Amino acid sequence: MIPKRFDYYSPTSLQEAIQLLHENTEAKVLAGGQSLLPMMKLRMFEPSALIDISRLTDLSYIRDEGEYLAIGSLTTHDVVEHDETIKDRLTLLYEAVYRLGDKQVRNLGTIGGSVCHADPAADLPTALLVADVSFVMEGKSGKRVVPARDFFLDFYTTALAHDEILTEIQVPYLPRRSGSAYIKHSLREADFAIANVGTIVTIEEDGKTCREARIGLGTVGTTPLRSSPAEQYLKGREFDETSIAEAAERSIEGVDPPSDVHGSGEYRLKMIKVITKRALRLASRRAGARGEIAR
Repeated sequence: MIPKRFDYYSPTSLQEAIQLLHENTEAKVLAGGQSLLPMMKLRMFEPSALIDISRLTDLSYIRDEGEYLAIGSLTTHDVVEHDETIKDRLTLLYEAVYRLGDKQVRNLGTIGGSVCHADPAADLPTALLVADVSFVMEGKSGKRVVPARDFFLDFYTTALAHDEILTEIQVPYLPRRSGSAYIKHSLREADFAIANVGTIVTIEEDGKTCREARIGLGTVGTTPLRSSPAEQYLKGREFDETSIAEAAERSIEGVDPPSDVHGSGEYRLKMIKVITKRALRLASRRAGARGEIAR
């Protein structure tokens, strides 16, 4: 199909882009366009204008800021995928990105675009939620910072005001003896997830006891979710196959995933349990866990 007719703007500064958004209340921001343009062709989105921010090259960067890694919103998936700091210290983000689409999509798509699209079946929203990131936004009223837990509001809906642009993602570094993992189940590697899970675990100095566990679930609702029942169960317990299996069972408490052509809600619940177990096992090994799960 052909998109509905729209106006096109290509600002050269962030303030110009914000002003254009303020003046065009039905406009959409275009970054890489890998999610927006296909949905415009299907007429799921019919913006009156596109504000193309791809020329704002100062929003493409990865910087070590001491306690966190700052990622500019126009940084492409390919750049994120090949950053050694992300691969070594924020492994679940690396695993989410290299499973995202194909090479062409990763070369053009941006981390900010994927986040603002806010598809609960996408890879990055779930990974960034469990990483407890903060999103920096700028608009007519100035700059503000929103934690990930308050950013995703509904299908394709975020806390961004209409005249705001996401400029940076702040990803906290993990504490010592921490490990992370991201696993998704899909028909093909590059597809949107049928079920996806991100995990971060921190282990006490004894190499066995869970100090903290974070478990993020995708494709289970209108937004990615944290599994509080499973996280609370693991805290203070020894990591072994029994505790991991029980946490996987608890990961679906209070969750009611949708059914669609890719899988029923019941099937998604079963897959969430399976891949939660795998992701916890992998993350705990990366954290340096000793004993049964280290083998």
